[in-house]
Amino acid sequence: MAHRAHRWRAAGVTVTAAGLFTLGLAPPGASAAAEPRVDLRVLVVDDGAGPAGAIAAQLRSEGVPYTVLDLGDPGRPTITGALLSDTVGGRPRARFQGVVLPDEAPFGADSAERTALETYERTYGIPQVDAYTWAHPEVGLDYADHDGYIGPLDGRGATVTPAGRTGPFGYLRGSFSFEDDTPSADESYGFVAQPRTGFTSYVDTPVPGGSGTGTLLGEYAHDGRRELVVTFAYNRYQQQFRVLARGMVEWLTQGVHLGQARDYFAVHVDDVLAPDARWDTERNCTPGDIDCAGGGEDTGTPIRMTAADAQYAAQWEKSHGFTLDLAFNAGSGEEWRSGNGGKDPLADQLLKDKAAYRWVNHTYTHLFLGCVQDTSAVPWSCAKNADGTTRWVSRSDISGEISANAGWALSHGLSVDRSELVTGEHSGLRTLPQQPQDNPNLGPALAADGVRWTASDNSRESGQRAVGGSALTVPRYPMNVYYNAGTKAEMADEYNWIHTAEADGGSGVCTDNPASTCLSEPLDTATGFTDRIVPAEAHTDLGHVLSNDPRPHYAHQSNLAEDRVLYPVLDRVLADHQALFADDTPVVNLRQSAIGAELQHRARWQTALDAGKVTAYRVGNTVTVTAPSGTKIPVTAPEGTEQQFLLSSAAFGTPYAGTRSAWGTPGALQTALTLELP
Repeated sequence: MAHRAHRWRAAGVTVTAAGLFTLGLAPPGASAAAEPRVDLRVLVVDDGAGPAGAIAAQLRSEGVPYTVLDLGDPGRPTITGALLSDTVGGRPRARFQGVVLPDEAPFGADSAERTALETYERTYGIPQVDAYTWAHPEVGLDYADHDGYIGPLDGRGATVTPAGRTGPFGYLRGSFSFEDDTPSADESYGFVAQPRTGFTSYVDTPVPGGSGTGTLLGEYAHDGRRELVVTFAYNRYQQQFRVLARGMVEWLTQGVHLGQARDYFAVHVDDVLAPDARWDTERNCTPGDIDCAGGGEDTGTPIRMTAADAQYAAQWEKSHGFTLDLAFNAGSGEEWRSGNGGKDPLADQLLKDKAAYRWVNHTYTHLFLGCVQDTSAVPWSCAKNADGTTRWVSRSDISGEISANAGWALSHGLSVDRSELVTGEHSGLRTLPQQPQDNPNLGPALAADGVRWTASDNSRESGQRAVGGSALTVPRYPMNVYYNAGTKAEMADEYNWIHTAEADGGSGVCTDNPASTCLSEPLDTATGFTDRIVPAEAHTDLGHVLSNDPRPHYAHQSNLAEDRVLYPVLDRVLADHQALFADDTPVVNLRQSAIGAELQHRARWQTALDAGKVTAYRVGNTVTVTAPSGTKIPVTAPEGTEQQFLLSSAAFGTPYAGTRSAWGTPGALQTALTLELP
C-alpha cells in the first residue's frame, strides 16, 4: 500500500522521525555467527487490574504464544537474566520477543527484577508495552496537569497520528471514539498529556477543556529501549481497545508473530421459503409456536417474504458487497405453493437471483430433529416410550429431511455445499432443560449424508464440538432481531416484554436473570426499534467482528419482509466498520464450511500450544516453526515474506491489514515451516 510502510532489518534499534523502528536482533558487539535466536513468544506480567489481561486475551485470540507471570501469585518465578535468556547450541537465545507489563515499573523503581528486565530488553532489542500508566516524565510525558487532562473519556474522539498510520496502526482509517454506553456512569478514564523528547504519539485526542491535542498512546524510545505507553484504562470488551488491539500486537511483536487476525462477519437468514409465526402483542407470546400458555392456533397472518423483498435483498447485497447465507426449507416452500394455486412469486424471484446468495440446507420441512416433542403443556417436554425412555426422531426421518432438501436444490440448480447443515431450531443437538443430550440418531444421519458442519446456537454452546464421528458444530450468534417480528412496532413490543420488569408490564425475565438488565422504562413502540434496538444490536455485532471471531450471526427470513428490520442493523455494522478501518482491512465474509474449518484449525493450534509442542524462533531474517504433524501453523509477517521450500520459494500468505498471514504448513519433505523475511 502506498500509504503504509513496514521496515524490518536485522540491525540495532532505530527510531525514525515518523516513529518507525527496525528490529534489533543482535546484542551490542555480537558477531554474525553469534546472532541470537529470538523465540516467538510474549511475556505477560499481569497484576489482575484488566489492561494486561486484555492484551493477553488478544494474543490468545490471534494464536500468539505467551507466558503469564501473575504478580498476585506468591510462588511466581522471579524475573532474572536466566529466566529471560539462555544459550541454545552455542547461540544466545532471547526467550521472549516482547514484554507486556501492567505499567512501566510493577516491580519497584530500583528492584533487581526491573534491572534484569531492562537489561534484557536493551541487549536483544525487545519492546515493552506499558498496558496502562499515568502521565509523567519517566514514560516520556509531561504531567497531565500541564496542558493536559485527567478524567473520564466517555464519548470522546481520538485520532491516529501520521506516525501511527505509517506504523503499527495503519490499518485504521484515522478516527474512533471512546464508548459511552451508559451516560450515567463513567466507562473509561485516562490521562491526556504532552509528549517530551523521545516520545512519538500514535493516538491523539483534543485536550478536554483546553486547547490543542494530547497523546493517549505512543512510543517512548530512551536508554536503548522502547516502550509503548498507554495512558487510558480499558478492558478486553471495550471498542476502543478492540480497535487498537491489532496494532498493539503488531508493535509488540515487531510485525512478525505466530497467529493471525481478521474482521469476520457472516449472516445466516433462516427459514427461507417458509413462513414464520407472528408475535401476539396482546397475549405476549407466539400462537402456533408452542409457547402460548393455554395453547391456541395462530390466527394472525404469518410473516413471509414477497418477490419484492427478494428483489430488495439481491439489490442490497450488490450495493453493499456482502453475501447473505440463505438457509432454506424447500418443503415448506412447496407446501406454500400448493396452497396458493401452484404459484410462489417469492421462490421464483429467489431462484432467478440464485447466484447472488450462498445457499445452506435447513432441512426440507423444518422438522424438529431431537426428541419427539410433547406439546400438551408449556413448556414442551420429550415424549416417552412405554418403558419410560425418550422417544427420538428416527435416523431415517432425519436423513429424509436432509436429503430431500438437497435434492430440491440440485433439481433447481442451486449451488449447495452438502457438508453444511442448519437444523430447524438447531434441533437434534442437546436442548436444555428438556433434552440434555443429542439425539443419538443425529450423528449417524449426518455421517450418512456427508454433513461435516452443523450449526449450533452460540448462546447455548459457544465452543465447537463433535456430533457423532464425522461432524463438528459451527456456533452461531442469535441476533436480537426476533424471528416472529416483521415490523418495527412488533420488535419493540416483544423487546419490552423481555427487557422490562413486571411492574412495567414486562415478563420480569430481566429481573430474574442476573445476566440481564431491565430497561428503566418501556420503549416507545413507534421509535424504540430505531432509537434503541438497532444501535444496541449493531454495537454487539460489531464487537464480535472486532474480536477476531469468525462465528456467524443468524436472523430469519421474516426479518427481510414487511419493515425489513434486519437491514438497518446490517447497514450500521458495515458502515461503522468502514468508518473505522482502512480499505486494506475489510470485513471477511466466509461461508459456514470455511468458518467451521477456521474454528477447527484454531482448536488444534491451541491444543498444540498448550501441550508445549510448538517451537518457533527467528534468527536474523529467517523464521522457523515446527508443530505436530497435520497442525496448520498461523503466521503473520511483513509484505515481501517468502516461504522457503527445498528447491524454491514463494510469497507467503495473503495480504490483510498491511501484513501477510495464513495457516501455513511445511513444504514436501520438510518438517518445519521456514520463512524468509524481507
